[in-house]
Amino acid sequence: MMTETSYRKNGLRLLMTCLLFALALAPAWSGSARAADAKTADLVYANWEEGIAYTHLAQAVLEDKMGYKVTITAADVAPAYAAVAQGDKDAFMETWLPVLHKDYIERYKNDVIDLGHVFEGTESGLVVPRYMVEAGVRTISDLLKDEAKKKLRQTITGIDAGAGVMVTTENEVMPAYGLTAAGYTLLPSSGPAMMAALKQAIAKKEWIVVTGWKPHSMFGYWDLAFLEQDKDKVWGVGNIHIMGRKTLREDKPELATFLEKMRLTNSELGSLMVAINESKKDTLDAARDWMQANDKVVARWIP
Repeated sequence: MMTETSYRKNGLRLLMTCLLFALALAPAWSGSARAADAKTADLVYANWEEGIAYTHLAQAVLEDKMGYKVTITAADVAPAYAAVAQGDKDAFMETWLPVLHKDYIERYKNDVIDLGHVFEGTESGLVVPRYMVEAGVRTISDLLKDEAKKKLRQTITGIDAGAGVMVTTENEVMPAYGLTAAGYTLLPSSGPAMMAALKQAIAKKEWIVVTGWKPHSMFGYWDLAFLEQDKDKVWGVGNIHIMGRKTLREDKPELATFLEKMRLTNSELGSLMVAINESKKDTLDAARDWMQANDKVVARWIP
């Protein structure tokens, strides 16, 4: 018969054996946990048309082609930068450089890394249908021609009154180019109203000039052109970058490489935005459909 002391000794031996076994397995468990965590992506994006489109596309590619578990979150720009800088999110998908987001980059430059541009050639300005360019309206100054003033009824169709492109057009471009003195007015509306006016004019081959920017789905729907800034250069050209948290390349190298390789041209992004707008499916499934139809595009991004 075992004594109480023997029971205690045997219990202690069993406990020590279990502890040693657990310690032996710990590296394997830890490695598995790290590998599983490396196959996750937590992305934040601004609730803008282009960012919505390509962030959902990124989710589709990561999930369907690379086996990731992906979380995407829409947020205002300020909290989005803060979340990435604090390490709560892996990447912010829409940094406009060199001007629009320069203050945020300066503030968080020690806490984020630049993963390169997802879109090259952002631009704002006055936009016209291509047939107007072919008819001789190529520059902003060409709007002063008698034919242009007559056919346009001296009106520029805009979007929301407080939008940056509207403020710049009314306060800087129109006075600098003599449009205000020539009797032109900037008509405020909204994004959808401007698109409706553009669609109606193009269907009838009528002349129209709108405040526009790219990337935008309008360039996926129609053949459009920016009027050349032949005097004062008010609007510049830039890129849209993806910003990652500071340690992303060390913690998730495959994800970082994917985001670095992700690129969309103006025609590709325009096509994607149109496909999502026209689809009756939800945004992610519409992005999946575009991905399947454009496999050669997304294949370039996969490490």
